[in-house]
Amino acid sequence: MARGMPSTHHDGQERARDLATELAELARSLQQAPDGDAVLAGFVHAALDLIPGADEASVSVVLGRKNVGSKAPSGDLPERIDALQMETNEGPCLEAAYEHSTVRVPDMSLEQRWPLFAKRATEAGAHGMLSIQLWVEGDDLGALNLYSREAGAFTDESENIGLLVASHAAVAFAGAEKNRNLKDAIDSRDTIGQAKGILMERHKITGAEAFMVLSLASQRTHTKVIDVAHDLITSGEIPITR
Repeated sequence: MARGMPSTHHDGQERARDLATELAELARSLQQAPDGDAVLAGFVHAALDLIPGADEASVSVVLGRKNVGSKAPSGDLPERIDALQMETNEGPCLEAAYEHSTVRVPDMSLEQRWPLFAKRATEAGAHGMLSIQLWVEGDDLGALNLYSREAGAFTDESENIGLLVASHAAVAFAGAEKNRNLKDAIDSRDTIGQAKGILMERHKITGAEAFMVLSLASQRTHTKVIDVAHDLITSGEIPITR
């Protein structure tokens, strides 16, 4: 099957079976990834292998609807294009994430929706793009960006397979982040518990009173209780000012 071209009927049936197998393997491998960053790296690698027309890929993370950064970029091109989207405050990633779930740019040199971005992206070597929404949390979001060095490389098949791959990755990433947040919560609880124990032993006070001491220090120094607790454990002293 040629790059970026739809399958014939017979080849399409075989491709569907192969794709189902590859997606199942992708799901298993992503579930075993140790953290969210590893999930995204595996996801980008799989996207390049599975999605017709894709020469480069990255996960674009947008914070506060304007700060665009690349996660797990496959090369320099994704980083340059994400930087252009932030500089121009326009582009397919932002639209895919906030306005539509998927945005396809067949020929960047003919694109009229974002004239400044399109001109500079074409000059940078991105002649086609496909952006697929991964997640949206308030004003923060993530989108899969696929790049082609040739115009006309992305097709309906590229979009359909991209949506399937993205759905697997989004679930795996959410699971990894949930596990990370749970681990962070457990670590924070243990750190605060150690700090309370130090204060209870040192000043012969109760656990509730020790937590109040940490809370007051947190308010005084405008820092989180966990940071106050960490300072106490590492230095033996409660910070007075920041």
